[in-house]
Amino acid sequence: MACTALLAGAVAMTLPPTSAYSQGWEPTKPIQFVIPAGTGGGADQMARFIQGLVAKNGLTKQPLITFNKGGGAGAEGFLEVKKAAGDPHIIIITLSNLFTTPYATGVPFGWQDMTPVAMLALDQFILWVNAETPYKTAKDYIEAVKAGDDKTFKMGGTGSKQEDQIITVALEKLTAPKKFTYVPYAGGGAVAVQLVGKHVNSTVNNPIEAVSQWKAGALRPLCLFDVKRSIYTGKVTADMAWSDIPTCKESGVDTEYQMLRGIFMAPGVKPEHVAFYVDLFKKVIATDDWKKFMEEGAFNQTFMTGDEFKTWVAANDKLHYDLMKEAGFLAPGK
Repeated sequence: MACTALLAGAVAMTLPPTSAYSQGWEPTKPIQFVIPAGTGGGADQMARFIQGLVAKNGLTKQPLITFNKGGGAGAEGFLEVKKAAGDPHIIIITLSNLFTTPYATGVPFGWQDMTPVAMLALDQFILWVNAETPYKTAKDYIEAVKAGDDKTFKMGGTGSKQEDQIITVALEKLTAPKKFTYVPYAGGGAVAVQLVGKHVNSTVNNPIEAVSQWKAGALRPLCLFDVKRSIYTGKVTADMAWSDIPTCKESGVDTEYQMLRGIFMAPGVKPEHVAFYVDLFKKVIATDDWKKFMEEGAFNQTFMTGDEFKTWVAANDKLHYDLMKEAGFLAPGK
């Protein structure tokens, strides 16, 4: 059975000039930008890129100040925002641990404890191996796992009972009865380094987390966990573009998954506070720098706000509950 995240079409919109500040409410002090993950991973890279882009283009009068609060699989960051009820000077970038952490740990938090602002993009996942290995296709690798001893092959991933391990469990349906040994690390950057060093046999890193190692010739992408190939045709390496990576389904590995990259605020903020940040991020995604960042990281450029975004979040919350229940990852009482 495919592990499928819900997709949504891009929202058509008219973007305001990038040099204009919002009319109405504006922050009166520096904005805390919480990253519920470790350094070097996809969420960290995106948040810090946004921080620099906003400063470069003068999109706010107050600076964004990034804080990594990845303890407890991101619970530290989510609880920080939850307790800041009514404070419009704190925002958080979200990833799939928005859904997985509460269900896996039992921490008293759910996405409803924050205020949704915007989906910035959907992030992809790729099955990666070390470039010195003989595996040329995803099917080659899956067949090797099936032929090997149980738990001989190591899959590196970010955290436990999160998106990387969910994908790993989905792949194990294809390698059955053989399983991977899943090895968790603090962030996607560390995961890529471990694969380069051959401490694990494979990863399902986001593109942005492993692109530098791919460019250096150290890693090989086998397949993309999406329903269709990437739209980006510019060469990343001497002979390959993101669009040259086949989907996993094309490769005989019928598994799909994408991850939210979104922005939330504290609970209890006012509509004018949300409107400021919606306007800010519309300006962000209108910049050429953002479009280049999207291409370099092979992101699915889907933007949502308002009720449409809330509906998407609610549906994906249920999806992750079902996936984690099937995988046996739910905390007692969930």
